[in-house]
Amino acid sequence: MNGPRRGALTARVRIAGSAGFLEGELALPLQPAGVVLFAHGSGSSRHSPRNLAVAAQLREAGLGTLLVDLLSAQEDQRDESRFDIDLLTRRLAEAAGWLNTDPRTAGLPLGLFGASTGAAAALRLAASAPGAVTAVVSRGGRPDLADRAALRAVRAPVLLVVGGNDDIVLAINREALAELRCPKRLSIVPRATHLFPEPGALAQVGRLAADWFGRWFEATPAEASGRAAGVQPP
Repeated sequence: MNGPRRGALTARVRIAGSAGFLEGELALPLQPAGVVLFAHGSGSSRHSPRNLAVAAQLREAGLGTLLVDLLSAQEDQRDESRFDIDLLTRRLAEAAGWLNTDPRTAGLPLGLFGASTGAAAALRLAASAPGAVTAVVSRGGRPDLADRAALRAVRAPVLLVVGGNDDIVLAINREALAELRCPKRLSIVPRATHLFPEPGALAQVGRLAADWFGRWFEATPAEASGRAAGVQPP
């Protein structure tokens, strides 16, 4: 962290990108330990109630958050855009680059939180920028859409969170876990389905994410190497 930050902040942001502006919501607690960039799933946006709930838990844990629309309203109407992982990754990279240069967040450890197709974009970005991403969390993600080569190239620690009753996605995540060559863990929320609507399920996702980001944001390089040796799937 580059010295102490000012007071807690919530701000609408517009991030210049290759195809116009990305609209986002930046929220920073006092002296954040890091900042988490959210990558929403297909058919969702920065207003996703599930991501908003998790983001609130992360801020309570002392982490900043940036929720951003990766697609325009027009693009979001087309399936080819919703499932264009290359496009989503480029937009996510633009938002990450903005965080790295904005004076309010520059120098903070960067985490990525991806849901559904957004998880594939988060993993692709982590694979392409190994020194820029500190940790990744996937909620009900589709890591298979990131492709095997990207999964094997990820070096940032990855937490995969899946509902216990989300059978198909759970199988996909088990396969992805075997491909990852980084510190990794698969956490299964018992009896939860894909969108975690069950009582307490989404709160458990938030706790798992806050613990994972907090753990790796605080680690020095030497500590991270030592912790990595002990991180195994359950």
